[in-house]
Amino acid sequence: MKKRYQQFNHKRKIKKLTAVELQHCSELAKKVSYGGNPEHKMNPGDFGLTPPSGPRPGKSLCDTVKIFSKKIALEHLQSGLRQGLISERCNGEWPQNIWSVTQKGVALEAQLENPETGIYHGYPMPESDPLAAEITKLWKL
Repeated sequence: MKKRYQQFNHKRKIKKLTAVELQHCSELAKKVSYGGNPEHKMNPGDFGLTPPSGPRPGKSLCDTVKIFSKKIALEHLQSGLRQGLISERCNGEWPQNIWSVTQKGVALEAQLENPETGIYHGYPMPESDPLAAEITKLWKL
């Protein structure tokens, strides 16, 4: 049996923001939404997902960092925006990725699901992802 190696998207880059762009991120934090993805949940919590949960092998699970509520997931998303931890790549006004860090120091990554409404889903970043260490280092709380 071949050993599977986890591959990461090396095109992800953290955008260096001007003061005006950082202010725009703070405005986006007021409008952003969290949708969730059943592939990253063992327990559906209050995410209202269809199917309720459907963890897929190889996917990181929100359960491992004890994110069981949509409110907490949204707070992480908003914190990442307010700190300006966004990707260079955008779709309309929304960054493709937003990053944040849990209180226990685990880097989180969110991906844009719907560029018309600013809905994201997120998951813990594996420690083996080189970008996770960079996100943790840049996190300020």
